[in-house]
Amino acid sequence: MAESTADSDVRTYQVRTYGCQMNVHDSERLTGLLEEAGYVPVAEGEQADVVVFNTCAVRENADNRLYGNLSHLVPVKAGHPGMQIAVGGCLAQKDQGEILAKAPWVDVVFGTHNIGSLPVLLERARIAQEAQVEIKESLEVFPSTLPTKRDSAYAAWVSVSVGCNNTCTFCIVPALRGKEKDRRPGDILGEIQALVDEGVLEITLLGQNVNAYGSEFGDREAFSKLLRACGEIEGLERVRFTSPHPRDFTDDVIAAMADTANVMPQLHMPLQSGSDSVLQRMRRSYRQDRYLGIIERVRAAMPEAAITTDIIVGFPGETDDDFDQTLHVVREARFAGAFTFQYSKRPGTPAATMPDQVSKQIVQERYERLVDVVNDIAWAENRRQEGRILEVLVAEGEGRKDDRTERISGRAPDNRLVHVAVDPSLGVPRPGDVVAAEVTYAAPHHLVADRVLAVRRTRAGDVSERARTPQPAGVMMGMPTLPA
Repeated sequence: MAESTADSDVRTYQVRTYGCQMNVHDSERLTGLLEEAGYVPVAEGEQADVVVFNTCAVRENADNRLYGNLSHLVPVKAGHPGMQIAVGGCLAQKDQGEILAKAPWVDVVFGTHNIGSLPVLLERARIAQEAQVEIKESLEVFPSTLPTKRDSAYAAWVSVSVGCNNTCTFCIVPALRGKEKDRRPGDILGEIQALVDEGVLEITLLGQNVNAYGSEFGDREAFSKLLRACGEIEGLERVRFTSPHPRDFTDDVIAAMADTANVMPQLHMPLQSGSDSVLQRMRRSYRQDRYLGIIERVRAAMPEAAITTDIIVGFPGETDDDFDQTLHVVREARFAGAFTFQYSKRPGTPAATMPDQVSKQIVQERYERLVDVVNDIAWAENRRQEGRILEVLVAEGEGRKDDRTERISGRAPDNRLVHVAVDPSLGVPRPGDVVAAEVTYAAPHHLVADRVLAVRRTRAGDVSERARTPQPAGVMMGMPTLPA
């Protein structure tokens, strides 16, 4: 057990992140706030003075996971005088006072609208020697104005909006994140330019319903204009966005994607269900024909686009025919991958009290069938990449060894994961460098490239190299997708 630093001038922190990209981005802000307040990341294997849980409330097991982790910290805190535990994020916004009732050893509870209050709440709790709870019901300051510490030298999230105006019956996010609030385009583009000036090559535009951007200030084509404006930023090589909603996905966005060279041929388009009756009960405001029509138009404009999705199995009232309709859409759309979920009842959502809840046995059987179909199609789509030469943006991490071959890992323009052999004669790529390599083998969830043609060193790679001294483990990241 590490000796406490509670009485020293320097206090250490660790942020544990669960949930979607919005939570990951919020954790970048939390770490930025903590470091601006004088905290430092905890060293690997040491016990942090402050442990922050940035929570998710989308799935049913989120509650159990949080309280289980909090229970594990009871003896740790007892042996580490001065240690503080903070709980924020969507679950904190949802449960509010319940967290202290279930886990009275927690020191700070803060919501989704006031992450900027964390350092003050920690200090207040330390001085007062009692827990502090601050849950605001609406956003007062757009969180992108807060200090941010990014883990990546080459890629960054950029929020275009927060909150959501949709009323999907299975989703609790709008109740926790609030109504959609849009940033002005100039603020977004200014942040992107500043990131590019620091060496960032890739940005992901982030919102709960990203292509509804502009609704607050009355411009229905604001998102497509934003994509085109990103194409004018010199040095910005890759632009992505997540997550759109089929209801708001319009042809001007497809045209902007196809016309703008640095907007990547990749689209994450949540389906949730292929059944019109289930979509109606989900309050999804589109139907199977409209969804497949979007996929068709995207493929016509960008034939090589990789399309991924989210699918829920076992929504209340889902019949065998409803499920077959979902399988039909999966086969027609030929997704490069899918995040598949068994329906999870969330208290406070309309779906939680709907009749005809589907039995766990039936949901499990349907889920396994869906996963088999999704994986078969994804593997077939990956095999179509064999023989292609891809530009792979090298990712953070140590890479891997396969049959004694040293490899680095990264993402192709369409966001497929690629493990690339290292050719010492061309130099060892650094995170942020770009490798041109030929795909030699396709697995269901990744590609392998053994023939390297070129390595392009970048400013992002230079930044990564300067930071390659061992770094303390300050942030643990979680799940990959936004509900939409």
